[in-house]
Amino acid sequence: MLRKYLAGLAGLIVAFSINLSAASADMFTVTDTEGREVMIHTPVERVLLGFYFEDFYAIVGPKAFDRVVAISKPTWHDWRNLQWTAYVGHNPRIDQLIDIGDIESSTFNIEAAIAAKPDVAIIAAWQYRGLGEAVGKLEAAGIPVVVADYNAQTVEKHVASTLLIGRVMDSNERAKKLADEYTAAVADVQERVKRAGGSPKRVYVELGNKGPGEYGNSYGKGMWAGVIALAGGENIATGQVENWGPLNPEYVLASNPEVIFVAGSDWTTKKKAVLMGFGSPPETTRERLRPYIKRPGWAELSAVKASQVHAIYHGGARTLYDYAYLQYIAKILHPEAFEDVDPTATLQRYYETWLPIKAEGSFMVKLD
Repeated sequence: MLRKYLAGLAGLIVAFSINLSAASADMFTVTDTEGREVMIHTPVERVLLGFYFEDFYAIVGPKAFDRVVAISKPTWHDWRNLQWTAYVGHNPRIDQLIDIGDIESSTFNIEAAIAAKPDVAIIAAWQYRGLGEAVGKLEAAGIPVVVADYNAQTVEKHVASTLLIGRVMDSNERAKKLADEYTAAVADVQERVKRAGGSPKRVYVELGNKGPGEYGNSYGKGMWAGVIALAGGENIATGQVENWGPLNPEYVLASNPEVIFVAGSDWTTKKKAVLMGFGSPPETTRERLRPYIKRPGWAELSAVKASQVHAIYHGGARTLYDYAYLQYIAKILHPEAFEDVDPTATLQRYYETWLPIKAEGSFMVKLD
């Protein structure tokens, strides 16, 4: 009788242990880029994706968007329209995803986000900060919110964001390869810059979304500021704007930048913008860029005199392939140290390896 009792008890213990293992296997905890511990239930089959669409595609793989149910459509369709069109052409399902609106334009729809019933919401750090109390409402509805941050434009945050998304989406191997590739590429640039030595060149970068008649944002920290710093340039916006904002035209003239970068894109609502992106001819980019050098006083700038005015694709910042733009900027600042580096080839190779479309269009253009 005792033996039978003990055998039965042992069976219950084993069964209980199996149930505990099954329960723990159904969930795991990640620490996001805001330092928040978030519990994720598996399998993750329904994703709300706020930003970083191409990075998500690269990390998760060819069928990444089969598991996406909702997106912040304006941040893709409106901000990178040619890119959006290229991806919809490849995967028409993207155009059918639930649109949760956009924080910056105050169109974010919390009801639509909850109604999409995502297993997880993956959003950018700037979106997380802008959502405020809405984050708590999502979590109260049983939707864990995970924050990635490529906008910080640091190797640390890029790697952390990549491994985070890989863990959430059970795509650890691709995430690790991408993180290692990014780390190695940036380290190579930094080593070349270090060997090049010399005094850093003064650099001015401006968001070319308003046309030459009005000065657009420059970047004091993060975004293009982070790229310029890694490339060994002296950013004239440092100390003038906290994160981003327009510089005083007189200050730009007084700073006399030696190299100028205007960040262009394919905004649907910015008709005077420097047009760049997928399928956009470099000639069109130059046509939109040329009036900038006719601004009052610009003819006397060192950058204009030396023909060092360039357009760079704004969609290339805050991405896993921004090291191609880092190479481009670093090559402009240190041509001899990067003589054997082809940034355009780097960009094309990244797309061929990790993404379903080709990098064909206007992405890095020098004004003749």
